[in-house]
Amino acid sequence: MSTEIRGTAHFIQQENIRLQKENEQLQQEIVRLRLILRNLGNLNQMALSIHPETDILVLLDQILQAALDSIQAEDGSLLLVDEETEELSFVVVHGAVRTRLVGHRIPLGMGIAGWVAQHAESVVVPNVQSDPRFSSRVDQAFHFKTRSLVCVPIVFSGRVLGVIQALNKSNRKEFTNPDLLMLNVVAQLAAAAIARAESVLLSEE
Repeated sequence: MSTEIRGTAHFIQQENIRLQKENEQLQQEIVRLRLILRNLGNLNQMALSIHPETDILVLLDQILQAALDSIQAEDGSLLLVDEETEELSFVVVHGAVRTRLVGHRIPLGMGIAGWVAQHAESVVVPNVQSDPRFSSRVDQAFHFKTRSLVCVPIVFSGRVLGVIQALNKSNRKEFTNPDLLMLNVVAQLAAAAIARAESVLLSEE
């Protein structure tokens, strides 16, 4: 066999190996996406069937977990607007500072989450250190390191109820526009759940 033929055969063999690996990765991604869609569908049904005994915080916790799993984020939080104090309150947190950060408050407008709540706009920030909206106060207070984030508003009938933010994508990858779209879907689900819970509470009064 000539050197040229051997080289071609080796290239084809390597290309086949590469394609097989890509196919396996695509199959795994399809399985993951199907699981995510099923989970989101289940959460949507739960949100629509909220009743007076429903623990809304547990539901929001499950919604946040589904969001982080879907975009492979290491940490994240769901903050709600306190209209009386004009603050954002961390009501559900996942990740390294979960137990310590719940209940912490920040002023509306502070940091990227505060900006998103004020402007009702979604953002993807690959490197928070280069974004002038970023505030390191929470990181410093809780000994945390935010590298990158994606943050979306929770909006219902034109009213900003809060924000969902995902921090530090696994394997130090960057968040993408598809991640932003997925988080927006989850935020809509959270908005429907919160609005439904408010409606149920008002009907009881």
